[in-house]
Amino acid sequence: MSYTLEGRTGTWEIVCGLEVHAQVTSQSKLFSGAATAFGASPNSQVSFIDAGFPGMLPVINQECVAQAVRTGLGLNAEIHLWSRFDRKNYFYADLPQGYQISQFAHPIVGTGTVEITLADGSTKPIGITRLHLEQDAGKSLHDQHPQKSFIDLNRSGVALMEIVSEADIRSPEEAGAYLTKLRQILRYLGTCDGNMDEGSMRADVNVSVRRAGEPYRTRCEVKNVNSIRFVMQAVEAEARRQIEVWEEGGEVQQETRLFDTGRGVTRSMRSKEDAHDYRYFPDPDLPPLVLDAAWVESLKAALPELPDARRARYAAMGLSPYDAHVLTLEKETAAFFEAVAQGRDAKTVANWVTGDFFAALNRTGHDIGSSPVGAAGLAELLDLIADKTINGKIAKDVLALMFETGEGATAIVDARGLRQVVDTGAIEAAIEAVMAANAGKVAEYRSGKDKLFGFFVGQVMKAMQGKGNPALVNDVLKQKLG
Repeated sequence: MSYTLEGRTGTWEIVCGLEVHAQVTSQSKLFSGAATAFGASPNSQVSFIDAGFPGMLPVINQECVAQAVRTGLGLNAEIHLWSRFDRKNYFYADLPQGYQISQFAHPIVGTGTVEITLADGSTKPIGITRLHLEQDAGKSLHDQHPQKSFIDLNRSGVALMEIVSEADIRSPEEAGAYLTKLRQILRYLGTCDGNMDEGSMRADVNVSVRRAGEPYRTRCEVKNVNSIRFVMQAVEAEARRQIEVWEEGGEVQQETRLFDTGRGVTRSMRSKEDAHDYRYFPDPDLPPLVLDAAWVESLKAALPELPDARRARYAAMGLSPYDAHVLTLEKETAAFFEAVAQGRDAKTVANWVTGDFFAALNRTGHDIGSSPVGAAGLAELLDLIADKTINGKIAKDVLALMFETGEGATAIVDARGLRQVVDTGAIEAAIEAVMAANAGKVAEYRSGKDKLFGFFVGQVMKAMQGKGNPALVNDVLKQKLG
């Protein structure tokens, strides 16, 4: 079902494409040996090249090139064995060189595809136009002094991958799904950490609107949106603004805008520049980048299993599409699940991981990396259920204690006397006591009120403090009541 917006004069369609700036995971910058660690003291990770000192020559970082190629391969994109760096000329205080080294005419990665999955389970391919490498600018700080702006050049020269999509996105949901999937792929590949709150991934959102069947109208670019939720809000807000302009008889002007997260609206930043405004020309200090086809193939052969392939494998293991989706959202979650599922029933493990285990993480404020219960600990708990040492209800209590104390499942069960009662004599005694205390209900059951069976099961389990083996309790109870 297509997504449309209603204006005063009829129905409008959103046309959207995203330019995602993803910081390359690397120990040093794109053209210098300066470090890239997040949170370092201002201007503590700056080389002479990053600071724009005269005569300093850039040297390409091979690992950054490899990361770009890996990303292109993960996006099912064309890898260009010949590419070139250009100078994009503009003046800004946090750009000491007076230009940015980027790839304009000849990017390292060409067209590709990302398949997104929407809430209703439908899928849609979103085209990738290109991926190019470029260096980041520094950062201007305007809130450190009442009259002055400060400049931090730690980010200057940090390697970025700019991933440009086709204008295939037609709704806020599709924009969110695309960015979520792209972030997931990058994190699986290890080419970008995807931490949007740290600025290592941000999006420029290009939006226009049109009537059904019309050619494209003028677009505006909403710059530097730093969360998936804000991207979705920015798409909607900018589309509604443009609809209002068109319906009032105006013309949408091509411009760069900012998204005001507090008010949920976009506001004008500057008129949109065209390529000729930047006076692009080949960087004279960097020769063309020529890749060896065998090297590219070696990178391809070493790629990890990506989310779509892993989801398909989980489906073959008997997991539902929902479970496969949830378990593959993060690489760490998938690795945890697989460690627990080794030699165990995959569906049972999936139910525990996505259910009680995730609930315990949320309740205690942990993620998988900091969880006090690791894969081995959860596996130990599930083995106690499988060999009937404890039942499922007791296991839930044991898991809570494991999170609280850090102890192992077996130690908790033994120390607290939680082993399941499988002694038929003890179960019979408990059932007879419950039946004696509820003689009226026994008579009702025997007169045909079969639904009372659940009542008796509950009373027996309560009398046995949840330790009765449910299967045995059911079997013996049926005999006694019959």
